[in-house]
Amino acid sequence: MFDLKVINSVLGELEEVRGIPREKIIEAIEAALATAYKKEYGKKGQIVRATFDIRNGETNFFQVKIVVDETRVYFDEDAELAEGDERVLYNPEHHILIEDARKIKRDAQLDEEIVFPIESKGDYGRIAAQTAKQVIMQKIREAEKVSVVNEFGKREGDIVSGTVQRIERGNIFVDMGRATGLLPYEEQIPGERFSQGERVRAYLYRVEESPRGVFLRLSRSHPKFLEKLFEAEAPELQNGAVVIKAIAREAGYRSKIAALALDSHIDPVGALVGQRGVRVSTVMSELRGEKIDVVEWNEDPKKFIEEALSPAKVMDIDVNDAEKAAKVHVAEDQQSLAIGKGGQNVRLAAKLTGWKIDIESAKGVELASAEVPGNLE
Repeated sequence: MFDLKVINSVLGELEEVRGIPREKIIEAIEAALATAYKKEYGKKGQIVRATFDIRNGETNFFQVKIVVDETRVYFDEDAELAEGDERVLYNPEHHILIEDARKIKRDAQLDEEIVFPIESKGDYGRIAAQTAKQVIMQKIREAEKVSVVNEFGKREGDIVSGTVQRIERGNIFVDMGRATGLLPYEEQIPGERFSQGERVRAYLYRVEESPRGVFLRLSRSHPKFLEKLFEAEAPELQNGAVVIKAIAREAGYRSKIAALALDSHIDPVGALVGQRGVRVSTVMSELRGEKIDVVEWNEDPKKFIEEALSPAKVMDIDVNDAEKAAKVHVAEDQQSLAIGKGGQNVRLAAKLTGWKIDIESAKGVELASAEVPGNLE
């Protein structure tokens, strides 16, 4: 039934290429043989197990019986059990009474398994062979799924890359090698277009198991994608000398990042922007031109709000700590910068700081207002 050379070759390939341990596949073969044997020759309630020696192909079958007594089973199939009685009908193929078990093993205990060797049939038949094959394939798929989940589970929260496999109703399916990544329409950057076979990078935010396999949930609009892109460009972020405290993003249009240096000798803004803007330019290029403002985080709300409204310059700020609301006064020539196109600048500043921001003229006339979004990342 088995070609040992073929099996050893398959086991080696699965272990090396797919990361499935050899022991898992041997367990699958043994489970398949036991299932096939029971289907062909077994009796109702019988527990059959098999061992398979990969060195010589020798297969041995065993029947397992569970040690029970009268508190665990009843013998009359017509008996009516009282409510709460958890006994089950005695099956001599499944159970062995404790007094009989102790004739075989002196210290046998309740619920212990007593194992008996059973005859190994030479010819399992076409149906049994097909059953074994199906179970082996199923076990291999299960073992591979666990292996894939373990592999990509370690990469959850990182940037991954793959090639566009297909596009359905705006959703992009990405070939990641051993798994498929899903980049939903709502997680894409507005205006981006990808074609089949094109390379794509994205943030892996969740690994999901389903009956159809393992799906990797991807995003290019997630604020963390922006953070991870900067980590790849700025060594100061990688070694912890600079940390990103907050991100406000409207993917495809504009983002604001608040950074803090834990080393007083480092300029956090300069670390992210890079010499002549090379680092921030690289990130913007990956995001197809999305504008990025890098500001310095400050625990003083006034100073932080002032930084967040950059590039606008403010005259003064009145803060209401209890309501986390701020009134920002700006000169006439700074009003459009403070508010931004369609209110984008003040909206992002509110999200970045976590404060409600009202933009007012020097005379106190309200020009724009931005609430803090309820679904902050």
